[in-house]
Amino acid sequence: MSPIDLKRGLRRAAIGLLLLLLLSLGLAWVVYPTAYLWRTLTLGDSDVDDQFRFPSREVRAAPGAREMPAAPDPQRVRRAFAAVMPGQELDAWLAANTTQGFVVLQRGRVIYEAYFNGHRRDDRATSFSVAKSVLGTLVDLAVADGRIASLDDPVTKYLPELRQRDARFEQITLRHLLNMHAGLHYTEYPFPTSDGSKTYCWPDLRQLALQRTAIGQPPGQVWLYNNYHPLLIGLVLERSTGMPVAHWLEQHLWQPAGMGASASWSLDSEHSSFEKLESGINARTLDFARFGQLFLDQGLALDGRRVLSAKAVRAATSPDGAVPLPQYRAGAYYKHFWWGQRREGTDYDFSARGNHGQFVFVSPKNQVVIARNAREYGVPPRVWMPMFEGLADRLGADAAP
Repeated sequence: MSPIDLKRGLRRAAIGLLLLLLLSLGLAWVVYPTAYLWRTLTLGDSDVDDQFRFPSREVRAAPGAREMPAAPDPQRVRRAFAAVMPGQELDAWLAANTTQGFVVLQRGRVIYEAYFNGHRRDDRATSFSVAKSVLGTLVDLAVADGRIASLDDPVTKYLPELRQRDARFEQITLRHLLNMHAGLHYTEYPFPTSDGSKTYCWPDLRQLALQRTAIGQPPGQVWLYNNYHPLLIGLVLERSTGMPVAHWLEQHLWQPAGMGASASWSLDSEHSSFEKLESGINARTLDFARFGQLFLDQGLALDGRRVLSAKAVRAATSPDGAVPLPQYRAGAYYKHFWWGQRREGTDYDFSARGNHGQFVFVSPKNQVVIARNAREYGVPPRVWMPMFEGLADRLGADAAP
């Protein structure tokens, strides 16, 4: 082939690719909402600053809310960390791994609290999927209040539109949804056709959940982590309580638990005003830690007020009836939007986890809660979880009587 023919061939290929791209964009604009396509093109991957890019609904703290009691002992935490991560120094390691806030509680007191990379104590950090564990708690509170009859109710009892679209939704219960065990179809890539992109960027998440969820297989057979589960649960909660999910959070969890500062819940759009249930709670690291302490204390707030029953706490977090996840780690399990890890004997730890390294880790045996917010993971989750466990074990072993 002569150089002239080669140039002509390359030019034709480039024109063909350009036309194909324009055609694809044109078809996408017909199929998808303009706001959705604009978000996928401009936002890209999720980012901790998305809390400033989406509208939000305020979640107010109770008037006169107080901070958690403190018994600072940062050197003990640093020594425990050094024993678990030889050659590393806690503060420098956290800062280097893009941490924003890191709080350690033991026996209900703040023993370590530090902020890095320009983040301040009263700044709100976004939760990503830590919000799912909060959402599961809100469902338990709705059951306790009689708004939801049972976790074994079919989702169609509250969302009958799903039955009209596919009768198989009758077989899916709220428990299936909370355990990510419902058999819903889900794809992560490619953008913008993926469910992962849609459940994060779609401007009307109610419409998306009711009209675009699809069943891939019968419930209870395969565990598949995906964001349609919290969207459907959020719709059930909104309808059963008769109020926005953020207002239910404020009235039945945030204020009764005595959270020290107000928070917010990001919304899909100003028009729809539906909470981003898969990811959107924005709060201080201290208050994420306080959420973990509520579970460590079996549903009791620090002032002794009963917020959640001890039975509900165990039902949500223990290995009993959980979905085992040996593909992640021996002894790992998932339940009620919480991640769990069996330890020695009958002990277990549990955690709320969010994208880019948001964690609320709870170790009942050691009476330790660790909350971490960050811009990025820094190191993989397979490093964070053993570190949390080792740190909690060390703190538990040398705790003052």
